[in-house]
Amino acid sequence: MLGARSTPVAGRPGIACIHIWNKNIMLKTCSLCLVYIFITFVGAAVPVTASANEINQVPRKKAANPGAALYPQASETRDLRNLDGIWNFRKSPTDPEYGYKNGWYEQDLTKTGPVIPMPVPSSYNDVGEDASLRDHVGLVWYDRRFFVPSWWGQNGQRVWLRFSSVHYAAQVWVNGQSVMYHEIGHLPFEVEISDFVSYNTSNLLTVVVDNTLLSDTVPQGSIRDIIISNNKIRQEQSYTFDFFNYAGIHRSVFLYSTPQTFIDDVIVNTDIQGLTGFVVYNVTFKSLNNAQCVIQLFDKNDTQVAGSQDCAGLLEVGNANFWWPYLMHPDPGYLYTFKATLIGPLGELVDTYSLKVGIRTVTWSNTTVYLNDKPIYMKGFGMHEDSDLRGKGWDPVLWVKNFNLIKWVGANAFRTSHYPYAEEIYQMADEQGIMIIDECPSGDTDIFTDALLEKHKQSLTELIRRDKNHPSVVMWSISNEPRSANYKADAYFGKVVKHVKSMDLSRPVTIAISQSYLNDKAGQHLDVICFNRYNGWYANTGSLLNIASYVTEEATAWHRRYNKPVIMTEYGADTIAGLHLIPEYVWSEEYQVALMSEHFKAFDRLRRVGFFAGEFIWNFADFKTTQTITRVGGNKKGIFTRSRQPKASAHHLRARYLALAAAESGAPPPDIAYYISDHKPPAHEEL
Repeated sequence: MLGARSTPVAGRPGIACIHIWNKNIMLKTCSLCLVYIFITFVGAAVPVTASANEINQVPRKKAANPGAALYPQASETRDLRNLDGIWNFRKSPTDPEYGYKNGWYEQDLTKTGPVIPMPVPSSYNDVGEDASLRDHVGLVWYDRRFFVPSWWGQNGQRVWLRFSSVHYAAQVWVNGQSVMYHEIGHLPFEVEISDFVSYNTSNLLTVVVDNTLLSDTVPQGSIRDIIISNNKIRQEQSYTFDFFNYAGIHRSVFLYSTPQTFIDDVIVNTDIQGLTGFVVYNVTFKSLNNAQCVIQLFDKNDTQVAGSQDCAGLLEVGNANFWWPYLMHPDPGYLYTFKATLIGPLGELVDTYSLKVGIRTVTWSNTTVYLNDKPIYMKGFGMHEDSDLRGKGWDPVLWVKNFNLIKWVGANAFRTSHYPYAEEIYQMADEQGIMIIDECPSGDTDIFTDALLEKHKQSLTELIRRDKNHPSVVMWSISNEPRSANYKADAYFGKVVKHVKSMDLSRPVTIAISQSYLNDKAGQHLDVICFNRYNGWYANTGSLLNIASYVTEEATAWHRRYNKPVIMTEYGADTIAGLHLIPEYVWSEEYQVALMSEHFKAFDRLRRVGFFAGEFIWNFADFKTTQTITRVGGNKKGIFTRSRQPKASAHHLRARYLALAAAESGAPPPDIAYYISDHKPPAHEEL
């Protein structure tokens, strides 16, 4: 059984989860160098204190759940409802089967015991005032009621339920019927619920969420029982990655409709020859009747610039506007609108779906990553979906602010460390010309088993299926800081890379490596070498003397070993905003700036050599971690505080990134933010 969790509830089989989808057919048009990517594609009235355990699926016919490829939208043929808001919420008791045995999914949670209000989307951890909710491990229950528009039924529309992200695993009921199970947080999943809903009354939606991480989950973790006087009090979660395991319904929940015959997926890939852009596309649909495709491509002025009547083909755009990163072009992030329409046998409109398309190419050599055949130097951050109160919950206010700060600093890229971010974030990156290294949820990968491998590959299947059309995504990262010195890492990551290449040949594959270049077993399988190293912080704490030489030597060694482009994806120092110490001392703002400056020296040396492709500071903003004496309220390596206010390092990094962008474009250095001096001596009148 593909994707089944390995640790069963006592007396019950383990969680049954099947993730299967069709093979990919890859055709490469050599004359145009185009890759055709065809994817067929609160405490309740219950005993003892709430604690942890696994979801136990009610026996039912299992269905493939490959995630959700297309972001939901309203159109001429589709309707869309958002189910975000205040839901009912309850923690599970210690016995994970209690809610199942007592039919919590069969009726409103308010009828089986006390509930607390819970905002969706959000993490549930920081919403209450109780440490037991913040630190809860195991199951929690959500429910709410919703209506389905009667005209959906009258018009024979299919009804779909889509979750943009639930961490880590979720089981969903509609009107007491189990309709869906999904494992792996940070990725969407959906199911058709046409046969489960009523049109003349409200419908009950119930979700049970499990946040436990085990040796075969992505990411991995471990559980131990806390026992006092022979009684199991609770379970305790541990993990090695350095961010808080926020849980809950993290992103928007959608109810939407499609016709009976509907567009199931759209795949685009682009190429450039001279001033001409090419869009290779494939539209797949599920049909009860015969249908034909009409394809249209519109520019920003809504003028049609290309079209076709084939469901798969090639669009040619003369004098095309290409997609460029921020500060590499006067009009970055140029997007066309690709519209696919299904026409029935009588010429009637059946279904339509539109998406934004950026015409650009990503290629790479053994020294350089190119965008539109121009070398790129990536300047950016590691980041987190993390903020006060919301945890990892999607928040448009926060992310509009984040993008404003990214551009203010002069960055052109970020890595989705260490999991896929909300789809809306990629849409904003597309529009604003910010490049993304898209990372799957595999962090600190260890214990390289076949069961873990299947889930690791599944996470990338869902990630690539979701993000394949975003021009901002220029690289796939298949893991962060795996234990790649383990001899098993060689075959393991060879298989993971092969899986990614079977789905997408148009982007390079990387790993953010923390092991030594002398011991690493994974880099040989990659296209770009990314490495994380904390000179002056975790290594030689407080010493700035040799940082520049250490970074230069290690980056060079990585290139010599693998003969591939090299990017430093993490470096930095924890800093308490407002702590000032001269001379520089760890945790002070001065030390963070000084440490950055030493890295800048190394980066400038490496940029002149020719194989160094980018620098990413850790981190964009402070974020929450598990409780530990090495963290003061969380990880403080951000150049911004958790409330998005700048430390001195933000101004320092801004000066560098803007100067680099100016140098790359041939422009003069940027003006400093605040006037200092005209650099002229004073005038004196002689007596």
